[in-house]
Amino acid sequence: MPEHVLIKHCQICQGPTQEALSLGDLPLVDCLMEPSDVHAPVARYPANLQHCPSCRLAQLGCIVDNRLRFPPEYPYTSATTKILRDNFSQLALETGEFTALNTDDLVLDIGCNDGTLLKNFKDRTKVLGVTPEDMGQAALQQGIDVIQAYFTPAARQEILRRHGQATVVLAANVLAHFDDINRAVDDIKQLLKPHGLFISESGYLFDMLEGLQYDSIHHEHLRYYSLASLKVLFDRHGLQIIHAAKINTHGGSLRVYAAFQGKYPVRSSVAAILKEEADKNLIFLLDDFHRRAGEHKSCLSRLLRGLKSRHKTIQGIGAPGRATVLMNYAGIDNAILDGVAEIEGSHKIGKIIPGTGVRIVLQQEFFKNQPDYALMLSWHIAGELMPKLKMQGFRGDFILPLPKPVLISSQDAG
Repeated sequence: MPEHVLIKHCQICQGPTQEALSLGDLPLVDCLMEPSDVHAPVARYPANLQHCPSCRLAQLGCIVDNRLRFPPEYPYTSATTKILRDNFSQLALETGEFTALNTDDLVLDIGCNDGTLLKNFKDRTKVLGVTPEDMGQAALQQGIDVIQAYFTPAARQEILRRHGQATVVLAANVLAHFDDINRAVDDIKQLLKPHGLFISESGYLFDMLEGLQYDSIHHEHLRYYSLASLKVLFDRHGLQIIHAAKINTHGGSLRVYAAFQGKYPVRSSVAAILKEEADKNLIFLLDDFHRRAGEHKSCLSRLLRGLKSRHKTIQGIGAPGRATVLMNYAGIDNAILDGVAEIEGSHKIGKIIPGTGVRIVLQQEFFKNQPDYALMLSWHIAGELMPKLKMQGFRGDFILPLPKPVLISSQDAG
């Protein structure tokens, strides 16, 4: 495909879409720059949120080639976030409520990354991961079989040839990544045994809208799902949602269990969440989201520039993909931040956040410098991070950027 394509049709049902919000042109969030390239032009692509009135899907109007979005050197790792590790452990336990896995069953994880999720299954069944990134080598080192490839029909054929069908197929926070979602779900369907389970986790549209999480809108995430839109998608492919639950990862996500029609009883959770969504005025929420995002951008910029005018020092904490969105949209650059700190072992250390000139530094440098304020760019796990930073010796105060800019004194941070 070309480097990027612009679309105005629904990625699920092909119906016409309506624009809800534009964040302007943004760089790819995890394509970090080398310091030597800090003055080089940065490739930017439109970040326009669209809405399908028919199936209630929210989506980007620009699809960037996945070889650019997810190159082999893609730096994200699952293992560094405790909330995510705990969530994956709980998912593995919950799966046992639906199917009793044995040593002959196969659990397949699409987008397995460093193997953090599959670690919870590998001692009781066969496991296989597929991922295009070099990070899959970390899973291999833990004894997890990995196919390093994009999830395409060719990868599906290789999985079937080498391993056969899976009892459980997992897709944790990757269902929004596929450039052709209908083809991807069809491939997943072919990989499932007749009584197999497909378990996905995706950022939840209503948490994003109500929590003003505009930093979730970027080119890795092509779609923003509600349970209603996932039901439309799965119904098109003969899959039935049998259970759904809201979870707290990534600022609010939705875990969904699906299977072939009639293979499992449908739990009451499905109807409950669908009713809750039907009672919400999605058009109003999208309009309100648009208005609030613009107001927030101005408010956060005023706060940070006001602190800098008083000669206060500010460093960022955490460099998730969403930090690139927040910083570029709100105009946060190296005139405001003296760096962004990441923990030891992060593959992002030493790189530059695109479009900002801000360098990612080792967390020890943050403690050595003792800035006046820590901007919590990983705000969605601030409850985990702030007490830990205090225990490790940070003496300054915190800035929580979303859902509204808040200053939190060190004494009040847990």
